Amino acid sequence: MTSRLLAGLLATTVLVACPAVAAPVFNRVATFETTQNLPEDERGNPSVSEIISATEDGMTLVYTDSPGKRLGLVDIADPKAPKPAGVVALEGEPTSVKVVGGKAFVGVVTSESKTNPSGHLAIVDIASKAVEAKCDLGGQPDSVAVSPDKAYLAIAIENERDEDLNEGKLPQMPAGFLAVLAVKGGVADCASLQRVDLTGITEVAPEDPEPEFVAINGKNEAVLTLQENNHIAIIDLATAKVARHFSAGAVDLDKIDTKKDGKIELTGKIEGALREPDGVVWLDDDRFVTANEGDYEGGSRGFTIWNADGSVAWESGASLEHEVVSLGHYPDKRNKKGIEIEGVEAGTYGGDRLIFAASERASVVGVYKDTGAAPELLQVLPSGIGPEGVLAIPSRNLLVTANETDLVEDGGVRAHVMIYERAEGVAQYPTIRSASAGADTIPFGALSGLAADRTTAAKLYAVTDSFYSAAPRILTIDAGKSPAEIVAATPVTRNGAAAEGLDLEGIATRDDGGFWLASEGNPKKDVKNLLLKVAADGAILEEIELPADLVKGATNYGFEGVTTVGSGADEVVWLAVQRAWADDAKGETKLLAYTPASKSWGAVRYPLDKAADGAWIGLSEITAAGDKFVLIERDNQIGGKAALKALTIVDAAAMKPAALGGDLPLVTKTVARDLIPDLKAFNGYVVDKAEGFAIDAAGDAYVVTDNDGVDDSSGETLFLKLGKDWAAN
Repeated sequence: MTSRLLAGLLATTVLVACPAVAAPVFNRVATFETTQNLPEDERGNPSVSEIISATEDGMTLVYTDSPGKRLGLVDIADPKAPKPAGVVALEGEPTSVKVVGGKAFVGVVTSESKTNPSGHLAIVDIASKAVEAKCDLGGQPDSVAVSPDKAYLAIAIENERDEDLNEGKLPQMPAGFLAVLAVKGGVADCASLQRVDLTGITEVAPEDPEPEFVAINGKNEAVLTLQENNHIAIIDLATAKVARHFSAGAVDLDKIDTKKDGKIELTGKIEGALREPDGVVWLDDDRFVTANEGDYEGGSRGFTIWNADGSVAWESGASLEHEVVSLGHYPDKRNKKGIEIEGVEAGTYGGDRLIFAASERASVVGVYKDTGAAPELLQVLPSGIGPEGVLAIPSRNLLVTANETDLVEDGGVRAHVMIYERAEGVAQYPTIRSASAGADTIPFGALSGLAADRTTAAKLYAVTDSFYSAAPRILTIDAGKSPAEIVAATPVTRNGAAAEGLDLEGIATRDDGGFWLASEGNPKKDVKNLLLKVAADGAILEEIELPADLVKGATNYGFEGVTTVGSGADEVVWLAVQRAWADDAKGETKLLAYTPASKSWGAVRYPLDKAADGAWIGLSEITAAGDKFVLIERDNQIGGKAALKALTIVDAAAMKPAALGGDLPLVTKTVARDLIPDLKAFNGYVVDKAEGFAIDAAGDAYVVTDNDGVDDSSGETLFLKLGKDWAAN
């Protein structure tokens, strides 16, 4: 054997034995509801997580809970199983926290009013959970930063405006400033406090600077955003003087959605959108990043990388927003300022310097790799609702978000801290997305019904509900991709125009390539339950109403799914009614049968599980599958209160509809699959709406959730590939 041949064989052996190493990715590993830190009898009170920090060993998280006037602590020794570690009561509302050694430095607001702002810096001993000292700050603190050498504290004193006074217009006195304190032996020296005057440096309301967020680099320079003033200042901490300052400028935005009109259309533009930066972080000693949320008259929907001299190194524009649209997270009801990037963070993981940009309205975090030029988008992570704080813990390969939205008063999901771990592997999220991610992306959200193509495996169809009532569509899904991809969108039309006002909740395929669609009605809004016969191109061929006698008992919980059995003259269309109507027995609902050939109606009764106090249970889907019908039965609960999200089965032989107005047969159901473990597998909170189910031509089953169009929702859409053994559990 020649040496060249031997070398070739050895090289081949090495290639076979040593496969390529997978790139590291972040995946969410745990979710901590902030109410876990409260006694049982207090968990009905508002509780949030806003700004978050960690002990130097990365084992304990410390977050601000403003409505509770406290700090919350979380033990993350095992990041996959976070534990409540107690709270620290404060004498006001905390706005920011930074941990140095065993101490937490907390900005606390004690203002009597917007015109008489006050606050202090609380020094908290973490081990004893006690406030050891307080430094009066002479105003309302908003952000706290600690220098890398732990020699300085910088605190943005915002003295925020009253948005109800004079329509929130500036100026509103007293003026804000930056407070600078020395840190000695790990303790803040209150006597060293210096006020950095910021008046007169901005073009917008120069007499009323409103400092928002502060960060410090290795040169002991503080970068300070003045959000409403659309300005940025660099302060030399050694002299407590403004070293330089500059306008945050404006951005021209193209191909964005600017109208709150029940549809997402990336056809608008805004010229000269003021950045109005909020969060800020240094990338290194010479560059920093701002989150351009806008809280006054601007907001450029993105983030900017700056050189320390005030020149722009890179601008995201609408690029991250386009990616968010492609993931179904775009907040159409809040699109005046789009996705509102509010927080930014940076950290070095291995050899990668990463940037994290958090969207308040889309509830996601964009993960970028710093290249020194245009950053590379690596991932978009799903977060809780309204991520306010983002914390990198590179020493443990962790990332943490603090999510401020608590919907307790609406019976919704609570605020959460979410934990992500970076490791080699495959990104768990997204599970479904648009096939394209630029300005030509196919927008989606609020997926509420699912159906399989009759001949092609892994080809599915979905519909969007009333959240997008101005542009109802049938979406084509390639479920063979990972994540699944939305590859086409077919508008549903009436007389050539968008069929506005529909609430599409179910879809089924027809023999001729067209569809049956179910549109949910609401008698309170004079909206009818409709069965729609639709052509393959989306044109409505026939609108079928319910018999008048049946409509009399209808409630606003109507059609929630549609399926078919038989063909031609023997075709029967079945529809699931979500909950009981006036003519139903308690704990029952109807499955309606429509025969197109005779235009006749019939029904059977379906028994619903008993709901917990304060909850309800109903149906979300019906799918014919051979000798059985599969239904989604679920409660309306979310997070820790979710008790029922299930696939149930009814034998097809029992589905013998009786004429309406008489005695209807009661079918028997069996539970085929508890979906709660599937929903928990993503390590977030359990979403409430499992809405669509289908079995494709190859026998593989799928479930999709409805994200409510990012309305009081994190925006997560979970597309579950259950396979052929979907009923195994």
